[in-house]
Amino acid sequence: MSRPPTPLHGWAHLMTHQLAAVSLQLADIQRLVASDMGQVDALIRGRLHSRVDLIVEVVEHLIAAGGKRLRPMLVILAGRACGGHGQGLHKLATIIEFIHTSTLLHDDVVDESSMRRGRSTANAIWGSLPAVLVGDFLYSRSFQLMVELGSMQIMQIIGKTTNQLAEGEILQLLHVHNPDVDEAAYMQVIKHKTAVLFAASTTAGAILAGADRELQRRMEVFGEHLGYAFQITDDVLDYTADAEQLGKNLGDDLAEGKVTLPLIHAMNFSQGAQRNRLREIVQNGGMDAMDVVMEAIQSTGAVDYSRRRAHEHARIAVSMLGGVATTDSVAALRALAAYAVERSY
Repeated sequence: MSRPPTPLHGWAHLMTHQLAAVSLQLADIQRLVASDMGQVDALIRGRLHSRVDLIVEVVEHLIAAGGKRLRPMLVILAGRACGGHGQGLHKLATIIEFIHTSTLLHDDVVDESSMRRGRSTANAIWGSLPAVLVGDFLYSRSFQLMVELGSMQIMQIIGKTTNQLAEGEILQLLHVHNPDVDEAAYMQVIKHKTAVLFAASTTAGAILAGADRELQRRMEVFGEHLGYAFQITDDVLDYTADAEQLGKNLGDDLAEGKVTLPLIHAMNFSQGAQRNRLREIVQNGGMDAMDVVMEAIQSTGAVDYSRRRAHEHARIAVSMLGGVATTDSVAALRALAAYAVERSY
């Protein structure tokens, strides 16, 4: 993915001059795209129909679980920001949502998760094998829709992205229970697991709208860094959010042996017995020592550091919209960058 030439720093500058000025809330953005997302929802339901009853049951469970639908929303907003509209964007948004939902099904199996969005996971209800196979069904439906779009460039982007998503899962698996994971390795994982699909959503939306290469590049960088900001914030919330609001158990990452940015920072700035204890906890996994981890995260300023890193990426994302004509859709993209880092769940 493309990167801007220089990093941007300064949380106070960021909040004062970029994100704090955003007045649109998530509900406002959802209202702005309500008509388009209604069309997307109809396509999702229509294209997920199957003569196999088990597929229908699992799919209905997933649809009922809801979710923010941020990735298809990004397709719509990026496409509209570049002058596009209509059924092509709706199909593209549906493709992205199918791919994302498929990765969630597979992730829950790999992680042996029992809860997502406040509901039992598909693997907890039907078992791992049906969950994986329905995930495969979603992947195949997404590629059927891609053929209908008829854009080789979009097929290349999404084909590469799905490959990177799989690589991200494997990278994360290799780092499980590894106390030597550093920030660079963590960023590589979240690039593949999250940022690439955000970037594909905004880039493909721009391409479908007929944007020139420079505008495509801006939308790509915007999406990638929005993805970084969103995932870092997600990882912070795993240690700080209200479990009922979050829709999953707090500390799930720690229990699964995943080393995310708050814990990486805590280990880097711990010393002696505390550092050794944290390494031992990562190696063993589980929730028994959550209080020890929380104390280390608080004493080392890990949450503040991680939030600053998320805000830096949000700032980079917003800077990419500087050369784009201001419209309601562009304002909504800016607001999503603020939402990504300011949300509580």
